[in-house]
Amino acid sequence: SIILDVGCLVRLCGLLDSFGACCLEKQLHYYYEYTECDSVGSRWRVAIPHNLGTCSALPTPTRGTDCSFSCAAGEFLEMSAQQCTPCAAGSYSLGSGVRFDQWDTIPAGFTSLATYMDPGPSGEESQACNSSSWTPQGVYLESSRDECTVSLVYAVHLEKQGSVSFSYQYPDNNIFFEFYVQNEQCQEMAQTDDQKWIKLTTNGEWDTHTVNLKSGTNILYWRTTGILVGGKMVKPVLLRNIQIEGNDRSYPYSLSSHSPIFSLPFCIITGSYPLQNSSAPGWSQCKERPPCSEKDYFQIHTACDSEGKTQVMYRWVEPRICEENVIGAVALPPTGAREACPPCNPGYYNTNDSTCFPCPPGTHSDGTSVCEECPAGTEPVLGYEYKWWNVLPSNMKTSLICCRSGWEVAGDHIRSGAGGSDNDYLILNLHVPGFKLPTSLAGMTGSEFGRITFVFETICSADCELYFMMSTTVVESWEGSKERQSYTHIMTRNASVSYTWAFQRTNQAQDVRRYITDVVILYSVSVTNVQDGVASACRACALLSQSSQRSGSCIPCPAGFYIDRDTNRCQECPPNTYLSGHHTYGEDACLPCGPGSKSNKEHSRCYSDCSFSHTENNRTLTFDLSSLSTVASLTIGPSFTSKGTKYLHVFNVSLCGHQGKMAAVCTDNVTDLANKDMGSDSTQFVNSVDSFICQSTIIPADGRGFRMALASQSISLADTFLGEMANLICVFVFDSLFLRSTQATGSCERGRSAVMTIRCNPEKTDRGQLTVPSVCPAGTCDGCTFHFLWESGSACPSCTQDDYHQIEGACKGGVQVTLSVWNEPKLCTKGMSLPAKSSAPCEAIALWLKVGVGGGAFLAVLLVSLTFYFWKKNKRLEYKYSRLVMSANKECELPVADSCALAEGEEPEDDVVYSHKPSLLGKLRAIANKREGDSSESVQLKSSQSERWVWG
Repeated sequence: SIILDVGCLVRLCGLLDSFGACCLEKQLHYYYEYTECDSVGSRWRVAIPHNLGTCSALPTPTRGTDCSFSCAAGEFLEMSAQQCTPCAAGSYSLGSGVRFDQWDTIPAGFTSLATYMDPGPSGEESQACNSSSWTPQGVYLESSRDECTVSLVYAVHLEKQGSVSFSYQYPDNNIFFEFYVQNEQCQEMAQTDDQKWIKLTTNGEWDTHTVNLKSGTNILYWRTTGILVGGKMVKPVLLRNIQIEGNDRSYPYSLSSHSPIFSLPFCIITGSYPLQNSSAPGWSQCKERPPCSEKDYFQIHTACDSEGKTQVMYRWVEPRICEENVIGAVALPPTGAREACPPCNPGYYNTNDSTCFPCPPGTHSDGTSVCEECPAGTEPVLGYEYKWWNVLPSNMKTSLICCRSGWEVAGDHIRSGAGGSDNDYLILNLHVPGFKLPTSLAGMTGSEFGRITFVFETICSADCELYFMMSTTVVESWEGSKERQSYTHIMTRNASVSYTWAFQRTNQAQDVRRYITDVVILYSVSVTNVQDGVASACRACALLSQSSQRSGSCIPCPAGFYIDRDTNRCQECPPNTYLSGHHTYGEDACLPCGPGSKSNKEHSRCYSDCSFSHTENNRTLTFDLSSLSTVASLTIGPSFTSKGTKYLHVFNVSLCGHQGKMAAVCTDNVTDLANKDMGSDSTQFVNSVDSFICQSTIIPADGRGFRMALASQSISLADTFLGEMANLICVFVFDSLFLRSTQATGSCERGRSAVMTIRCNPEKTDRGQLTVPSVCPAGTCDGCTFHFLWESGSACPSCTQDDYHQIEGACKGGVQVTLSVWNEPKLCTKGMSLPAKSSAPCEAIALWLKVGVGGGAFLAVLLVSLTFYFWKKNKRLEYKYSRLVMSANKECELPVADSCALAEGEEPEDDVVYSHKPSLLGKLRAIANKREGDSSESVQLKSSQSERWVWG
């Protein structure tokens, strides 16, 4: 390593060159340097001439200090004597280390590398990140705001074990911030998760992170990766005051160069003017002060005096950089007139000196009257209710990154202050030590322990943003101007918590003030069920029975019980009703569950027990969804951001069962790592989300080069079961479950909701398939209402006797078989099974068939006999008639009947020959026509004497 003799720094020159080296004495024609350390850690001090080739009169080499030797902070190594020498006044030294705290440019030795871990086939994603880098902002370094992976790299060689520490702001968990160390073989050093993953900070607050370093080469990486899946810009990481200790040699990290630039342990003179024990460098140049304007002062309200009066005063923004005694400058406005102070906040009372004090325990006040005890049968309603802002409440504090007052009280509201610059975070913090349910609610098992409600308004001309946070987790944020509105957040766990409002006028660093008139106004803040809160009113409570010795004392009602208005006694809620989280007085506190749902044993939640019935068209459909009770997951994607970051949406669904427990859990693993060991109970609020339906955003491990998939932005889509409804549409059976989340957001004022449509599909398995609508590939088209379709065989109604029919077989061998078959298409499952095949004795020919056959045969014989009889008789008539015609005379005179008739038993001798053979019906018709004289028929007669008569 190279160590220069800088003893002349304070003795002779007192100046520094650009590398911190001293202005050497002119007559000194050589300098000292240490040789490389040998295997036992020894080295030699040698003299090196300034002019190469001049070797005369040089001091002989001398054994140097041990390689592990280093000076303490505030001292430097004087090479002539090889001793640590204190720095002179107005200068400082880190001893064996180096510190970087000025960021007008990225210092030599640092490199900003923008990479993309999942480049496309043509490298287009890598090209998209070329403009991403860490950006110097004067007093700090700012990370990239996009989804590219940007690393700040610094290489250092330590002769002994050392450390690196740095100050940072990390307010947004939508950007991943990690710090890790590699050796010269680019192998990552062993680090715990707490060392690698940086903890989140509250907006505007700086934290320090320290990691021990091993001797040898250490390559330091500060790496950030933004997640812009929602299209919202992330808040950048801010970095400052990087300090490395351990007798170092520092290298600029480059992919093509490894030439060292040495950072030497000199005493460094401070930049502006010498300060005793000062280590902060000043600015390199001075700027002319501008004239004062309205943007350089702000107004405040003075505290109430003994007469109950207050007045408006104006103060300059400190430190004041403007000049008021120049042309065009604005003077500070005069103090306003004295006016009456606002009343005390509810739960407080006013003293004679106009000071507000909290009411004693067991009493209450509306803020305008004295504190009174609660009547018998009631208890105080504890909490915080701030709606008058003459002074800042004792449990609230305001701060700013530059240590000025960030918020100012203004009578009926509190507003953001001027701040030091437009991109400062103005912080307002409210500390709540914990929550305590009222006695009447102590027995409840619901998930609500308290709620915070505040009314606010933002007036902005730029890209201002208001954050509402719980500890270090951003609960909700609002961008731009917002009309006066109310927001409520429900606490589901009982723990100490700090609520924070952080306001930033713009996220762009600027040298001049442009948006000082942009403000956020907070009108009121109320928190319920606070552990050490004050009471503004009293509420009814349940009483012990009159026979008890403590008759008249408040007692908690058991879970699922309400307070009867008439008796002030605990009564259990009716079946299938649930208690609202903050109201138990009267039976109307028991709200009915939705259709198809039931309440759990504690009456704290409604849920589906996986069974449901629906009657339509005189038919009852019964559904058994027990096969869908286990938690199901649906992965949608991949999707890509504008710069190509691949991400997935993962939904976890707990549809029914579990006795109403919300079994779907979504975990934010990066937030979990970032919040370890924060010294508070805040981690339990941010690690996971329990719900009926929840969503997480997943970045695959192969998408950004991480060793594990990263899960973030876990939200609840449904924590309340509203009801269930069945529909029959054509041949499809739908069973729709309606759920919603009670937590409102900036874009969803009524909270998010989810509709789970379950379709009967016998071709699917019992678990089936979970999908989202094709028109809304993310499951939602507006970000508030989510739709899901679950096709499953178990979603069909249970089978009944109406779903099959029977078929009887033929009688074979005296046995008849009966089969049962399902109606087609089959739209049922489980329930009743098909009856087994049955058989019954039978006869080959049934009795009725025998009777029918017999009767038919008899009728046939009878018909044939009658036909023959009438035919025979008709033949005789024909014969008699033909004889009668033959015996008639030519004049067609018919003989008398006696002359032509045949005697009884007489056989005819002549044959009748017809010229054609008419049918029987035709013959009868001919005879009838002859009698009527309307027609004639030729008949050929043949007698025994061969005589032929022709009748015309």
